[in-house]
Amino acid sequence: MSFLNIFRIVALLEGLSYILLLFIATPIKYLSQDPQYVKMLGMPHGLLFMAYIILAFMIAKELNWSRKTLFVALAASIIPFGTFYVDNKYLKPKES
Repeated sequence: MSFLNIFRIVALLEGLSYILLLFIATPIKYLSQDPQYVKMLGMPHGLLFMAYIILAFMIAKELNWSRKTLFVALAASIIPFGTFYVDNKYLKPKES
């Protein structure tokens, strides 16, 4: 498995965990007074977030990204659905 594919998988999982945390676990926590889902999703999301950031720096070097592209990839990690944009724009193999 290539380094790029590993980064794409981490980006997908990080994006999914962030969406689940923001749009499912957090509303349940505050509407139902039930923090178990935030506790359950919080740690995996945190680990995936850190892995995404580290891998973004590594893949930026490998793919010779500009500072702007790296900034976009890093900023995408804190915007819902952002990692999906990065995957589509910068990571997906180009069709010829």
